[in-house]
Amino acid sequence: MSETTLNLLEPGSKAKVIQITGRGSARRRILDMGMVPGAEIEMIRKAPMGDPLEFLVKGYNLSLRKAEAELIVVQPLGA
Repeated sequence: MSETTLNLLEPGSKAKVIQITGRGSARRRILDMGMVPGAEIEMIRKAPMGDPLEFLVKGYNLSLRKAEAELIVVQPLGA
């Protein structure tokens, strides 16, 4: 399966985090929220204008801005 960024997932789809491409404090913040390589996530919903995005990760709901989600490389998981 091919890799994509987190912001391109559709609601209801699942993926596994491959890497965080951001640097510095943005990268640390994303890692601290549980978006670590190997973590499985599910896209819950997108806001009407596409920002923010809501995900289920490690048992809790996490909202990210579209720009933050673009920094997270994921591998979509099959149904």
